[in-house]
Amino acid sequence: MVAVSVLQYLLQVVSMIMVGHLDQISLSSVAIATSITNVSGFSLLSGLVGGLETLSGQAYGANQWQKVGTYTYSAVISLLIVCIPISILWLFMDKLLILMGQDPVISVEAYKFSLWLTPALFGSAILKPLFRYLQIQSLILPMLVTAFLVLCLHISLSWFFIFQLGLGKSGAAIAFSFSIWTFVALLVFYISRSSSCERTRTSLNKDAFLAIGKFVRYATPSALMVCLKWWSFEVLTLLSGLLPNPKLETSVLSICLTISSLHFVIPFGLGVGASTRVSNELGSGNPQKALVAVRVAMFLAVVETVVVSTVTFLCRGVLGKAYSNDEQVVDYVTAIAPFLCLSIITDSLQAVISGIARGSGWQIIGAYVNLGAFYLVGIPVASLLCFAVNLKAKGLWIGLLVGSAIQATSFSLILSFTDWQKQAIKAKKRVSEKRSSEENN
Repeated sequence: MVAVSVLQYLLQVVSMIMVGHLDQISLSSVAIATSITNVSGFSLLSGLVGGLETLSGQAYGANQWQKVGTYTYSAVISLLIVCIPISILWLFMDKLLILMGQDPVISVEAYKFSLWLTPALFGSAILKPLFRYLQIQSLILPMLVTAFLVLCLHISLSWFFIFQLGLGKSGAAIAFSFSIWTFVALLVFYISRSSSCERTRTSLNKDAFLAIGKFVRYATPSALMVCLKWWSFEVLTLLSGLLPNPKLETSVLSICLTISSLHFVIPFGLGVGASTRVSNELGSGNPQKALVAVRVAMFLAVVETVVVSTVTFLCRGVLGKAYSNDEQVVDYVTAIAPFLCLSIITDSLQAVISGIARGSGWQIIGAYVNLGAFYLVGIPVASLLCFAVNLKAKGLWIGLLVGSAIQATSFSLILSFTDWQKQAIKAKKRVSEKRSSEENN
């Protein structure tokens, strides 16, 4: 799952790297567009689909095979409905950005980029539930193979559209949308033909619509937990656009966020693995095995963060060169790199614990923690250091680091006091609910 997560995220990184070698305006506009589309669209879908990790994961552990397929349909339907108002909002992105004080030229270019991302939004509404459907059954190999094939395709398409056809940043968005739908087609083909999915494969029926209410009940707090963290990153990107040299500040911050996000998919993959094992074991009524999975995941998280943070610090002088040829941008990234290394440590811990939370079903607690850590502390501190103390992008990153430290500490304390026997009892009640209960939701 770590490899799958990295390969999937590299789709976005490839687009950012290629666009970064066009010019500063292109990089800035893509950074802003990516920020807004993440805030209003992709992060919301990623958060909502987390409800499947609780429901389908525990149902699979309890041998409730048909419910796995039913919940997956419910998730796809729910996410497609959510995409409709989001896509309408994107039609007015340029006007919204200008109202928010962003540079008019960057705002218009960001709007053009976001329009070509709309097909990818609807594709993601199907792709993300399919990922969870395979994930909770530990069918990782088909995801790994398809992720690798799609990445290879995306690299070729991006180069062709951006440079050969001269479509620039719009070509990057077109390539991304095409790649997402290719991903969907490959996974649908596998699921429909593979004998490994035979027990959980179902046809679309009324049960899927009746289960939407239950899915939303778990998806909503899961979305809040994910989005409150994700949105804090994007708020900082937007704040960087208000600084005296928005092209430079936005470009530098977007590069640091891209590096941070690229690293994040590694512990996120560990968290996904932990979510799968914990949810399956709780659904099977094995709290002690769930606890073993938690301990293994946390050990791996610690090892991973030590290695990655050390390598990042040693390579701080060349990080910016992968994204830009501008020496000013490269030097600025080097100056922020030590704080980036510290945030890598906190991100590793919270990413794994968040996966455990999704597998256990206590996402609402995580939502409250993220609200306090980032919006009551992190963002206010970032704004103060950026504008009042005049640390600019460096101040924004320090504020983000403070919020991440509070989040990771809080999550660790919650995890240490978790009663896994009680979690197993809750899981048993959750998967044994009758249809009448689902109809009432």
